[in-house]
Amino acid sequence: MSNNASLSRQILVTSALPYANGSIHLGHLLEYIQTDIWVRFQKSRGHECHYVCADDAHGTAIMLRAEQEGITAEQLIAKVSEEHQADFARFGVAFDNYHSTHSEENRIHSERIYTALRDTGHISTRDIEQMYDPVKGLFLADRFIKGTCPKCGSEDQYGDNCEVCSATYTPAELINPVSAISGATPEVRTSTHYFFKLPDFEAFLKQWTRSGRVQPQIANKLQEWFESGLNEWDISRDAPYFGFEIPDAPGKYFYVWLDAPIGYLASFQNLCDREGLDFDSYWKADSSAEVYHFIGKDIVYFHALFWPAMLEGAGMRTPTGVNCHGFVTVNGAKMSKSRGTFIKAQTYAEHLNPEYLRYYFAAKLTSRVDDLDLNLEDFAARVNSDLVGKVVNIASRCAGFINKLADGQLSSTCAEPELVARFIHAGDEIAADFEAREFGRAMRKVMELADEANTYIADKTPWVLAKESGREQEVIDICSVGINLFRTLMVYLHPVVPAMAEQARRFLQVDSLAWASRQQVLEGHVIGKFKPLMTRVESDRIESMIEASKEVLEEEKKLTGKAPSNPAEAPRDTPLVDEPIGDEIAFDDFIKVDMRIAEIKKAEHVEGSNKLLKLTLDIGSETRTVFSGIRKVYAPEALEGRLTVMVANLAPRKMRFGVSEGMVLAAGDDDGIYLLSPDSGAKPGQRVT
Repeated sequence: MSNNASLSRQILVTSALPYANGSIHLGHLLEYIQTDIWVRFQKSRGHECHYVCADDAHGTAIMLRAEQEGITAEQLIAKVSEEHQADFARFGVAFDNYHSTHSEENRIHSERIYTALRDTGHISTRDIEQMYDPVKGLFLADRFIKGTCPKCGSEDQYGDNCEVCSATYTPAELINPVSAISGATPEVRTSTHYFFKLPDFEAFLKQWTRSGRVQPQIANKLQEWFESGLNEWDISRDAPYFGFEIPDAPGKYFYVWLDAPIGYLASFQNLCDREGLDFDSYWKADSSAEVYHFIGKDIVYFHALFWPAMLEGAGMRTPTGVNCHGFVTVNGAKMSKSRGTFIKAQTYAEHLNPEYLRYYFAAKLTSRVDDLDLNLEDFAARVNSDLVGKVVNIASRCAGFINKLADGQLSSTCAEPELVARFIHAGDEIAADFEAREFGRAMRKVMELADEANTYIADKTPWVLAKESGREQEVIDICSVGINLFRTLMVYLHPVVPAMAEQARRFLQVDSLAWASRQQVLEGHVIGKFKPLMTRVESDRIESMIEASKEVLEEEKKLTGKAPSNPAEAPRDTPLVDEPIGDEIAFDDFIKVDMRIAEIKKAEHVEGSNKLLKLTLDIGSETRTVFSGIRKVYAPEALEGRLTVMVANLAPRKMRFGVSEGMVLAAGDDDGIYLLSPDSGAKPGQRVT
């Protein structure tokens, strides 16, 4: 892949398809903003780059929600699509085409790929036993079944794993299972299912995943699946199901994850038909075009194993790259509805400039799969310091003098050609950072240049010279240099803050801020009147956004009788009243509990568990290992170095992932559990009394 801007490339870019069953929130926006920045950069470089997406509109969840709302599934997905597209537009995410998986293009491509796989022997059928809801008349996925854990006896657990003891099991092993949809007792029934023979592609996938198509961390993760052995993939669901019926298989439908990635092809097909583009030139097996998917780390399995195998089996090209990102946390913890940090895109946009978020995400994004923490205090400080205090400040300091002393016309000759040339030359390294998705590194370089520009202006003190007779031209020359430096910085920032850049373009009265436009120094050029391009982030606006997010939660509770939920996930109902106080215990029993201050020296994910974190705790005299079910709430890196409280005399407990040598104390609310932390001054090993 060439980084030479003179060689035009054909690039197709996608983001993961948002599910048509809920609103866009800040966690979603990370991916779309990351992708949009990269696409805008490619277009700025003059490449032919198309960005497509669609709503993922099939599945049982859509069917159930439409039924709950008393509308058809088609009406539901149309309504949600309109909402999603409005949210993306608010944040400057500029798709070239936004479509739906419930489209004729997707039906045609899904049937074509399936038929190709079937005809080449990569589809098998066999009978399987499943839980069946006799009231709703449908087969139940594991997440639609609840019951008592067969290992620890905890009630209200889902059909595949226990959130209390982390045990895994089959729905048939649950004690007293019930349907999470109707409450009926499920029956075991047999049904014929269709399977994609993924193991047929093991050799191909081992080579493909090690060929630079995915990040090293992802390639290493995928290796674990190869070691445990690839399994055939169940690609069918029984009626009733909202989706596409499988050819020659009445009553059998494509599983939503079969036709979801094919939705990339369908959306691009829709764009091609509208604009006269050649679909096959991008998707034929020997295509020289580039195809990139931007996704979250939670859907790697589908995009880096199933999807390339399906394309390979159908005789089509595979992605050039699958770019994976981590999750978003807010203030070091999982987004929380009760704390107002589960923030919808619309709620954010009603209180804060969306370009603040675009810049902050860019300033923290790397090419790695690390989680990104939106620290709201740092968010305000960084935007105010960088965009307002540094970049906009350059133009605001210089524009007034140019308009007052030279009727808006810049000097005919650049007074600092070497300084301006250095800013222009810096674009090569910054472009390389954008290309590599190292946006944070690019932003650091841009702000270093902004610091240099402000230092130049401060050293030259044009406001002092303007008061001295006969030095007007010197002031004009200095400020003309400043305006040129500002223009170059806005070229580099254009992919990140396009709305602000467009305002800057109109102020500068230039035709374009494309990457190559920086090469032409503005001499004798007339600029417009300066208007503030961006205002400071005010802390009260952040606070009102958080409060509004809490109000949204409360309003939805009033309307539904419970916290907002997605029926696709079959969540537990959130209690609307406080939990009752537990049984009393004697004081003599309580003082037997040895609680100690502990410092979290290390926190890490536990492979094979989506609930647990492995904590290495320093309690003064020794180090203990504790497994804690707080993964959904905390990013590991946010915990390291933090003090907490642990029960030190709890008997060691052997778990599937290792031995847990204690328990950390936490408090619970509607969204999860949160570690207790002592005030500053506490020391590891001190007893809590």
